[in-house]
Amino acid sequence: MPPAQREKQILEGAISFFSEVGFSGQTRELSRRLGITQPLLYRYFSSKQALIERVYDHVFLGRWNPNWVGLIQDQKLPLRERLIEFYRQYAAATYQPEWIRIYIYAGLADTGLNKRYLDLIERELLSALCLELRRYCGHEDSSTKVSHEEVEFAWSLHGGMFYYAVRHFIFGVDIHVDFMTNATLVLDNFLDGVGGNYRKLLKPK
Repeated sequence: MPPAQREKQILEGAISFFSEVGFSGQTRELSRRLGITQPLLYRYFSSKQALIERVYDHVFLGRWNPNWVGLIQDQKLPLRERLIEFYRQYAAATYQPEWIRIYIYAGLADTGLNKRYLDLIERELLSALCLELRRYCGHEDSSTKVSHEEVEFAWSLHGGMFYYAVRHFIFGVDIHVDFMTNATLVLDNFLDGVGGNYRKLLKPK
């Protein structure tokens, strides 16, 4: 098998393997499932941690779309429409069985991957969302640093969307409302509360 094809085979096999058994799974067992020797696996990935890093790059960073930030910031569209479209795209890219399971296992194994991804979410997406929520409230100040309280407010939305996928892919709940129908209801409820509650966070302390 050509080297590039072999490396791809190992990476895809590792993603499937870790999503099934978690990051405590041994490379010996992974090699057996792939039908290769462990030394051959280490020829392509120098250590288990190196393989895990590639899984992170492929599963998390590989599905990250830098255009999401621009979508959230696009003031040519009403904020509601922007957020509906953002969550449609984000869910299509990330709320998939392997992604969700690897994300949960990474947190349980304390690999540090989750913290890096959460930092990315906060730094790129939620900070941009908070500034748009300020504008939505008629508060145009974008120079003041987004506060911890504002970020937590934004997490209440993003975390709720994520939990829909957890219920479905981790807990096996048969959800009778499709994601986008539910997401639209959640966003409407969220934005209804922004006017009063988010303004409170913007008042000088």
